[in-house]
Amino acid sequence: MPDSSGSPVTIEQYAHAGSWVVAVKGELDAETVGPLRQVLTAAAEALPTLVVDLGGVTFANSSTLNLLLVLHRRTALRIAAPQPQFLRVMSLTGVDEVLRIYPSIQRACAAEQPKLTAGRPDPATGGTV
Repeated sequence: MPDSSGSPVTIEQYAHAGSWVVAVKGELDAETVGPLRQVLTAAAEALPTLVVDLGGVTFANSSTLNLLLVLHRRTALRIAAPQPQFLRVMSLTGVDEVLRIYPSIQRACAAEQPKLTAGRPDPATGGTV
């Protein structure tokens, strides 16, 4: 799908080392992130772990950050190979403290699942939240 500058955004999906990878290339902004949102949302609903390869993304803005944060709540999301410019945006906004970011697809696919920990006690119910 062409973005407003005429550059295409391409999305490829494939299995790699036991993980599902969605590889994105092009410029992502509010006008072009829609197809990626559809692909990632469907994958997050079907899969426990999802690797998003951002190595081919030449521009990404807050709409992309928002999408990644929403997906992070739905699945074990791993971000692979973001370009230095986008990595800087993630650092400045604190998103790098929330998302699991890896320097390569191989490292993202090889990473162990985080261990689940018990939530904090909920005095109202006696359970955890």
